[in-house]
Amino acid sequence: MVDSVYRVTELIGTSSQSWEAAARTAVETAAKTLRDLRVAEVVEQDLTIENGKVTSYRVKLNVSFKYLPEASPTRKRAAARKR
Repeated sequence: MVDSVYRVTELIGTSSQSWEAAARTAVETAAKTLRDLRVAEVVEQDLTIENGKVTSYRVKLNVSFKYLPEASPTRKRAAARKR
């Protein structure tokens, strides 16, 4: 196995349907801009109640993805200055 470094970031997803849908929304949205997503850990779940009825579900996730130093903002700025 090759040594790797992973970064963890917090995401919050919401859904009017379920906690599962809220988590799926967060992960699928993050996957559009983060590469090599690996694991999502549910940290917290809560919901909104209005007039005695559940109106939305919210999930807080810690998501890990492979850290690629060449893609870091600091390296991008340094590369842009060299041009």
